[in-house]
Amino acid sequence: MVHFGKTLVIVGLVIVAAGLFIWLLGPVLRLGRLPGDIVIRKGTFTFYFPIGTSILISIILTLALMLFRR
Repeated sequence: MVHFGKTLVIVGLVIVAAGLFIWLLGPVLRLGRLPGDIVIRKGTFTFYFPIGTSILISIILTLALMLFRR
């Protein structure tokens, strides 16, 4: 159970770090408003599909995980 507790603490810290990163640097990096993000507005309905942001986050996470595996 000790390893499980340590894993939960590490996962929590990673989530907090990601939240701080998005909160502080999100407006600067324009996350959510990248080319390729789809926004459809019709009256009071808004459909948002962040394809460009998802691809960017996927690439960053892939590179980070490749570095940590070595």
